[in-house]
Amino acid sequence: MLIAFEGLDQSGKETQARHLRARIEQQGRRARTVSFPDYDTPIGQEIAKALRGDQDFGPDVMQLLYIANRFEYRQRLELWLKAGDVVLCDRYCASSVAYGEAQGLDPAWLTQVQRDLPKPAVTVLLDIAPETAVRRKAAGRDRYERDRVLLAKVRESYRRQAAQPGWLLIDGERSEDEVTAAVERAVRPRLGPP
Repeated sequence: MLIAFEGLDQSGKETQARHLRARIEQQGRRARTVSFPDYDTPIGQEIAKALRGDQDFGPDVMQLLYIANRFEYRQRLELWLKAGDVVLCDRYCASSVAYGEAQGLDPAWLTQVQRDLPKPAVTVLLDIAPETAVRRKAAGRDRYERDRVLLAKVRESYRRQAAQPGWLLIDGERSEDEVTAAVERAVRPRLGPP
């Protein structure tokens, strides 16, 4: 089973993926966590340069790089899933749709380009306001994180996507413990027996 955590930066994706992984492992199941983008891969290094401002790519090229970064993991993801592992992704396919759509790209195209990646069984949207994202991380923000208008559009796209089957919308404005409890309550029935 692949579970994707989505949301604006500072919404708690990495933290909640870590908490859920610990809970799954306590039940005797093997879980793996992957964070996208992975800046250690060749494509991830290009993404990092662009986010720092060292490269100037258009929105379409940026999203294709993000998607290619996930394809760098495709074989590994498929092997883990085939072995019965629970794979938790901190960002996944919906991120490209949300950020690309916010920058004027066609969400259907962004979805189509990613059709051969493993599909999430569950996508958890940790929903926070752009102002919350800024308050939680005041310094060291990349070019996307500094653009509040863009972040508002990204949030709109995520909320639109969250109306689809397989999505769970969780209020990320609450305390970490409250969000952890909400995620666990929402995901537990979908995990099945250990």
